[in-house]
Amino acid sequence: MSGHSKWSSIKHKKGTADARRGKIFSKIIKEITVASRLGGGNPEDNPRLRAAILKAKSANMPKDNIERGIKKGVGDTDGTNYFENTYEAYGPGGVAILIDTLTDNKNRTAADVRSTVTKNGGNLGKADCVAYLFKRKGLIVFDAEQYSEDEIFDIALESGAEDVAKEGNSIEVITSPESFENVLNALQKAGYEHTMAEVTKIPDNTVELDIEKTQKVLKFIEKLEDLDDVQNVSTNLEIPENMNFDIE
Repeated sequence: MSGHSKWSSIKHKKGTADARRGKIFSKIIKEITVASRLGGGNPEDNPRLRAAILKAKSANMPKDNIERGIKKGVGDTDGTNYFENTYEAYGPGGVAILIDTLTDNKNRTAADVRSTVTKNGGNLGKADCVAYLFKRKGLIVFDAEQYSEDEIFDIALESGAEDVAKEGNSIEVITSPESFENVLNALQKAGYEHTMAEVTKIPDNTVELDIEKTQKVLKFIEKLEDLDDVQNVSTNLEIPENMNFDIE
């Protein structure tokens, strides 16, 4: 699985480094609200809510924000109905892109996604044109400058992880969605502090483009991530090891 989720790590670093943290928080709050509305406000009985809360904590969201999101979902105070949809697209160079959305206005979201895809050299595809390339997996990322792959490896595998790999400056632990919490808790109890933890979509295989096309794809993904109704973007793009990124 080497290289499979490097963009997720880069995206996380960008999100914590720039001024878009407010937008990131609002997207996580929306997920917490919907999860609470659909499955109740008790995380122990609501796997989707537990995953959303873990993502919120990974993003260093204040506890008060998380609690407000749960109360909003359980109380249904604003009466807003949210709709989930996944758009499938091809980016520059033919890379596969999945765009997960959560919105109170399907027409607005469809128009925004279509416009962004078209303006950035992509094409929307039909249902399941690229979705079959991805699987839902737990992803836990650690700073490779702080820890070594070997010290993470044994605990992760013993607690149910599927794979551990060093990717650039990160150590990535991959789990099944079902084992995600168990592996995360085991690593936390052992004293390892993650930089990112979430259940996301990871490709079975990746494709590598030249530097110019890779940069176009990454800019394309950033434009999609900036849309208010887009919760997550997944791609099968392989990031070259020697490629430099300005994440400030």
